[in-house]
Amino acid sequence: MTDLRPLAWPPAPIKTERLVLRESEARDRAAVIELNASPEVGTYLGGPRPRAELDRTVPEVPGRRPGFFVVELGGAAIGTIQLDPQDPERPGNRLEAGEIELGYLFLPQAWGCGYATEACTAVLDWFAGALPGEPVVLYTQTANVRSMRLAAKLGFTELERFEAYGAEQWFGVWSSVAPLV
Repeated sequence: MTDLRPLAWPPAPIKTERLVLRESEARDRAAVIELNASPEVGTYLGGPRPRAELDRTVPEVPGRRPGFFVVELGGAAIGTIQLDPQDPERPGNRLEAGEIELGYLFLPQAWGCGYATEACTAVLDWFAGALPGEPVVLYTQTANVRSMRLAAKLGFTELERFEAYGAEQWFGVWSSVAPLV
């Protein structure tokens, strides 16, 4: 099973043309709470979580674990990207396709600017360098048009669609290794 824990963590901050991807810090707590409490962000994730619950449960330094990146623009957190092991209990789970799942959340004011594409590309490039040849999987609702577009831009290939959580789900895989033709 692919495990991110043995990797040197945190990596040096990853800098793109406009963004910095880095380890979480205490100053990111408010942005993580806002991401998870946002009705817009939660639309395809089962809805927003109650702010009072998040205030109680989000640790002082949220997401302090291998594979969790804060996306920063001009010194402010605008989103997070996670590379996490697939949940074996998740409907549609296909561990044989890849064990690491890409997840991302961006504040609504950051949508439509290309930040998610830029940040996810940088994280996938980092992952390919850290664990060459390891595939990454992605799940999203087919109704989430923005996420479907992002998956295509990032080079994910659809493996299947299935019903779960009362909606059609899309499952795809990405690999830094070009397929044999």
